[in-house]
Amino acid sequence: MPRKKPFSTKQKKKQMQVKRERKRGEPGSGPSSRNASMERGMDRERQSDTSDSETTDVRRINQQPGVREGRYDPNRFRLHFEKESKEEVERRKKLARETVLGQMLDQDLEVDINDIYPPEKGLGFPRRPPWNYGMSREELLRKEEKSYREHLADLHSRNPPGSLSHFEHNLETWRQLWRVLEMSDVILLIVDIRHPVLQFPPALYHYITDELHKQVVVVLNKADLCPPPLVLAWRHYLHTKFPGLHCTCFTSHPGQPYSTVLQKKRMRKRGTYGWGHAGGPTHILKACQEITAGKVDLSSWEQKIQRDAVAMGPEGEQSDEGVESVLVEHQSDVAMEMSCPSQELYKDGILTLGCVGFPNVGKSSVLNSLVGRKVVSVSRTPGHTKYFQTYYLTPTVKLCDCPGLVFPSLVNKQLQILAGIYPVSQLQEPYSSVGYLCERTPFLTVLKLRHPSMTGPQHAPRGGEKEREQGPEHSWTAWDVCEAWAERRGYKTAKAARNDVYRAANSLLRLAVDGRLCLCLRPPGYNAQKAQWESHPDLAEIIALQGRGEEEGTEEKDEEEEGESSSEPEEERDRDADDDEDGDDEDEGFGLPAAREKGKGPPSLTVNMFDVLRENECE
Repeated sequence: MPRKKPFSTKQKKKQMQVKRERKRGEPGSGPSSRNASMERGMDRERQSDTSDSETTDVRRINQQPGVREGRYDPNRFRLHFEKESKEEVERRKKLARETVLGQMLDQDLEVDINDIYPPEKGLGFPRRPPWNYGMSREELLRKEEKSYREHLADLHSRNPPGSLSHFEHNLETWRQLWRVLEMSDVILLIVDIRHPVLQFPPALYHYITDELHKQVVVVLNKADLCPPPLVLAWRHYLHTKFPGLHCTCFTSHPGQPYSTVLQKKRMRKRGTYGWGHAGGPTHILKACQEITAGKVDLSSWEQKIQRDAVAMGPEGEQSDEGVESVLVEHQSDVAMEMSCPSQELYKDGILTLGCVGFPNVGKSSVLNSLVGRKVVSVSRTPGHTKYFQTYYLTPTVKLCDCPGLVFPSLVNKQLQILAGIYPVSQLQEPYSSVGYLCERTPFLTVLKLRHPSMTGPQHAPRGGEKEREQGPEHSWTAWDVCEAWAERRGYKTAKAARNDVYRAANSLLRLAVDGRLCLCLRPPGYNAQKAQWESHPDLAEIIALQGRGEEEGTEEKDEEEEGESSSEPEEERDRDADDDEDGDDEDEGFGLPAAREKGKGPPSLTVNMFDVLRENECE
């Protein structure tokens, strides 16, 4: 007799409840009951799972717990990536232990967009098939699923297995992109300034401009994390590659750089904290005014930007008088699936802006900054935005937020992880990504690491003796870096009290995603023309956007004096600074580390974050 499968008490109670409802003939057993709604949700999830599971294994990321009746399903738009084999994971882990890291040249950081999206590889994205109002909802869904599977089959036929990067396999998320592109008049394509070519698919741009006949505004977000000459170089590069493209720079935290690698939050500077003080909304407004050419009255948007700036208090807090209500519009599934793409732009005199981009590029932060206050939850975890919503910025301007989408490309998967498109906490093998980061950054200078072979008691510095510098005779592997960082941060396993190398690797990757270990790619020819960009006439505009100026040094000095009153050791204060998975910037930030008296305590970890790029732009 075969052994029975385990059956939990919760499942047994649910089964008995359904039996009693059926026996009594109560309406709860009908199609509107709670159990029936849960079953329909499970059936819908099985039907909507149209990833290419027949040819590849797909890993579903960011699984959320079950929802109550009437609540939105948070797992509908979760990330679906191709699952890696155990052999491949073990191979990379072995290489991380054995491969000696070498320092890459500055020219190796120069990346061309054609290397990531080669035209001959067919790296497009699934399109919505044509339909008409005579089709039923089920027919439309089946047609979309068939078209999506044909797209995946064509994509895999042109590219050998293992050559493609991580990309989205969830059809439900692609459907959200179709709806946003159809509803919007102008598309805000948001990219991270540290690696914009990774997140700017040319196929999407040409589809919007050539087939939909709409305009694209690329938003170079997080402009405060790059040196001003590099920001100018990327903006010029995109203008050269795509002449009709509108390019703007943006930052939600002007004048708030990380002063240390271990700092948990950006410093709260006087008069610069809050969504209303973001740098760049005016530039987006000017781009939209140029596109609409007077067809939409945008004066209310301009007045709102001015009111938001005035409403911020002297300490950067927004006063209650300046808070305005925001109309939020939820789109039902049926209305979105059967909505006809309108050929009329600026319908009823309303400009609709669609926010599109990869995960973790800051779409929600841009939306909050445009509104002037927090209306969307912000997190550094990829795939945090789980639903489609529209927000009325003013009576004539509407914003549409879309979940993050990863387009197929040929980019290195380790670089994708450093760009934040994959949740760090769910990585099976983070060590190769750490090695990729260390080969392109002076990690020894920034992290102040000691080689694991030099961490024994016999090598500990004596009283009054400084830590010995690591000479070139020590060879480093990615595993050594993780082990040294675990030793420095005190990461230990629970039972054996060994260095927790996996936790240390995750910590380093989170530092890179946050920008505290800043790895910035460069456009082709940047190093040869670096002197030209450093003396460019538009450099002052970028510096002003980043919130840096002559007063910055005075403010930093004042904050250092305020930090002297704190006697709490830096290592204890920042022990778990990099373990916070949620990146909401509404929390209180840490100030500068406590200043130590001369000759006492370990050396300070205060570094110039631009030293990672071998730049001194903020000095």
